[in-house]
Amino acid sequence: MRFPRDISKAEGAACACELTPDAGWRKLTLMLTPKSHDSQMAQIRLVLCEHELLPLAEGALWWPTQETLVVSDLHLEKGVSYARSGQYLPPYDTAATLARVARLIDQLGVARVISLGDSFHTPRSADALDPESCDLVRSLTSRCEWIWVEGNHDPDPPAHLGGQAAKTFRLGRLIFRHEPTGEAGEVAGHLHPCARLVGRGGKKVRRRCFLTNGGSLIMPAMGAFTGGLNVLDPAYAPVMAGDRQAFMLGADRVYAVPASRLVPDRADPGSVWRL
Repeated sequence: MRFPRDISKAEGAACACELTPDAGWRKLTLMLTPKSHDSQMAQIRLVLCEHELLPLAEGALWWPTQETLVVSDLHLEKGVSYARSGQYLPPYDTAATLARVARLIDQLGVARVISLGDSFHTPRSADALDPESCDLVRSLTSRCEWIWVEGNHDPDPPAHLGGQAAKTFRLGRLIFRHEPTGEAGEVAGHLHPCARLVGRGGKKVRRRCFLTNGGSLIMPAMGAFTGGLNVLDPAYAPVMAGDRQAFMLGADRVYAVPASRLVPDRADPGSVWRL
C-alpha cells in the first residue's frame, strides 16, 4: 500500500481506503470532499464489508448512511474509582469525555449511538455520577437510540440512565461487541490501541489509533483517563490476523501510518497485557 508523503498537505481531501479480508488493501484514493463535521481537514474513509465508515479525530467512528456514532471504552468515573483506592487523579474525566460525545452528537445529527462496552469504569461507577453528569447522560440517551454494549468493566449497563443494553449489536453487515474476536465485519474495543512512530529527526510520537486488517476494526479508547496498548504488542495477533493498518488520531484529523514507521514501546517485545 502506498501513502502520500505528507497527507497533511492534502488540504480539504478525503482518503478513502477499501478493505477486504482476502484482497487486503485494494485501493487508496484522495478525493476532494470535506469532513462531515466542523473541519475542512483531510478525512480518512474506511470501507468495511461494503459499509463506509469515518474514523474521527475525537476517537469515535461515524457511519453516515446509518446516522450512527460509535464510541468505545469511555471508562466514565475512572478518576473517582482511582481516588477511592488512594490514587488521587483530578475528578474531571467524566465531564470531559461526555462533553466530547455531546459535541459530536450536536455536530453530526446523530440518530443512534453505540457505546462499545466499558462505558463505566466499574459496575458501581454509574451510581457514582454527580447529578450534573447523570442528567447529561440521560439527556444524551433521550435524544437518540442509545445502545450500551456490555463490557468486562460494566457487564450490566445501568437501566436508570436510559438506552438499551446488549451483549452484541448487529447493523447491516457489521457486528459490534466489546472484546474483539476477529470475526469478519466486527467493530470492537477493549484493547485501547495506540501507535508509536518514528518521525523526522528520530522524534517519536505516541497516539491513540484505530486498527484494522481489512476484515475487522478495533476502536481506540475515548475516555479521558484511558491508556493504550501498542499495536505491535503480541496481544493483537489472536484477534486480528494478517497485515494490520493503524490510523492515528491527530489534533484535528486522522492519519494513516505506514507500518514501516511503527515502533514498539520497549525493546522487549513480550506482552504484559492481561485480557
